[in-house]
Amino acid sequence: MVKGANVYMDETYIKKAPRLGYALCGSFCTIKKSIAELEKLSHAGWDIIPIANESIYTTDTRFGRASETIEKIEKICGNQIIHTVKDAEPLGPANPLDLLVISPCTGNTLAKIAHGITDSAVSMSAKAHMRGNRPLVIALATNDALSANLHSIASVSMRKNVFFVPLGQDDPEHKPYSLVADFSKLQATMLSALSGIQIQPVITILK
Repeated sequence: MVKGANVYMDETYIKKAPRLGYALCGSFCTIKKSIAELEKLSHAGWDIIPIANESIYTTDTRFGRASETIEKIEKICGNQIIHTVKDAEPLGPANPLDLLVISPCTGNTLAKIAHGITDSAVSMSAKAHMRGNRPLVIALATNDALSANLHSIASVSMRKNVFFVPLGQDDPEHKPYSLVADFSKLQATMLSALSGIQIQPVITILK
């Protein structure tokens, strides 16, 4: 089924309407790329449940106003954003997803997943989802990937049913410890994860 980076579901698979949790964290400089991929997923036929951390839900930045970002995401998905721990917890066995994507996933959220900390909507949704042995796809974006977050990457990558979107150094000269996912490979990673396979190569050269 997976043929490359820009893969869309075939007609048979679309008819199944997979239930996707799409979670966003506060890597504000990559939100635009993430939302562009979210639109592609919506057009491809996924049933999307959006999830957001408090930073996305409430913080205005030079990259955009929170209210406008939330409105756009909810319009794309056709569902209201889950943004509290209380509302995220049922995404486990009580109200399961076929697949959970965290895009972008910050180093902070990755560390919480690595250590079982569930004090945000996204980290709680990850914990709840993983209880059901269903795939979790992570599109990492952190300036500290090759320093403070390296232990978390190693810890989470060894877990069953966790898959990474291929990632690389976005600015090795000025940010030598930074790694960012290649968001154009998100859907290919998702389809591969549904088959229990990590797309390769995981480390790539960003264009």
